Amino acid sequence: MYKKIVAVVMTSLTALGTFVIFGEENKVEDKVDRIPKIHGVFRGRYEGAWPDYSQRFQVRNARVSLEGKILADLDYYFRVDLCDRGTMKFLDGWARWRFAREFAVKAGRFRVPFAVDAFRGPGSYIFANRSFLGKNMANLRQVGVQVGYYGKTLPLILEAGIFNSSTASDQEVWQKDLDYAVKASYGIGNVTISGSFLSMKPKGVRMNIADGSVSWKYKTLLLEGEYQNLHYCGSEYKNVNAWLAFASYGIPVNWNPFNMWSFHGRFDSMSDHSSGSPDADGRLVTDDAARRRMTLGTTLSCNVKKVKAEIILDYEKYFFDSGVTVPVGEDNKIVAELVLKF
Repeated sequence: MYKKIVAVVMTSLTALGTFVIFGEENKVEDKVDRIPKIHGVFRGRYEGAWPDYSQRFQVRNARVSLEGKILADLDYYFRVDLCDRGTMKFLDGWARWRFAREFAVKAGRFRVPFAVDAFRGPGSYIFANRSFLGKNMANLRQVGVQVGYYGKTLPLILEAGIFNSSTASDQEVWQKDLDYAVKASYGIGNVTISGSFLSMKPKGVRMNIADGSVSWKYKTLLLEGEYQNLHYCGSEYKNVNAWLAFASYGIPVNWNPFNMWSFHGRFDSMSDHSSGSPDADGRLVTDDAARRRMTLGTTLSCNVKKVKAEIILDYEKYFFDSGVTVPVGEDNKIVAELVLKF
């Protein structure tokens, strides 16, 4: 009888303990919204280029992303471009663990922590086409791990990561060389100062890039400047200098369905640039000839919370050195674009 009573009591206590534990656990977990959130960006465009007027239509992006939380401090993110000029691309897939309130570790495939303009996505572009900094210099997604400090009392963000150097689409490669990146951003009132460094070896020659950026935002006015210097280690190819300066200003309007009319202008420049792939003689060749560009445009926007619809119209004027054969599609052009973001 005694043994039966003890068994009943122990069973009851175990059940009660289990109820209390799971009750507390559920109480904590109930604060976490585990329903995945779906977001998307669509960019449909028309381009016309001179001197012999050629033109084309494109679905520049049809991106879909899925994000959510497993625990209060553990989240995930997946993103795919269903159509990038006719091609499907897997872009991002990562998990992030936040701890000690201001620290986080992220692992997977994602954009390396480097630069400012290159970090903008299709849903946050100010201009229809990316700058030379954002397109040619170091627009890099890679597989690796990143640690970050995200200050709350002090408006400082520090991020550093180690990544594969082989192409992100081939993750079977064993490698001795890795890519490294570090970025710091600090906000002072309306001013944000950013500095970053990237060392990568995608095609045989290690390339080190330093970046500095300053931006000033007041209400609907944004002014920004950014500079990059690229050095090819162990090569006689000269350093690349690239920079941009732009301004964007928005005027609230009440033109149903539009509620913002913006004007923007940019000047960006890049000296001769190599992708870092040596020729048969082991020397680097110029893949992108030196160029300068002036972009002027306007945007009509409908912004409702996180939903955005825009019509962008830009004119781009290119300047090349004499004697340069201008690549097809990289001369003076107009770009009209419809952007949807949700």
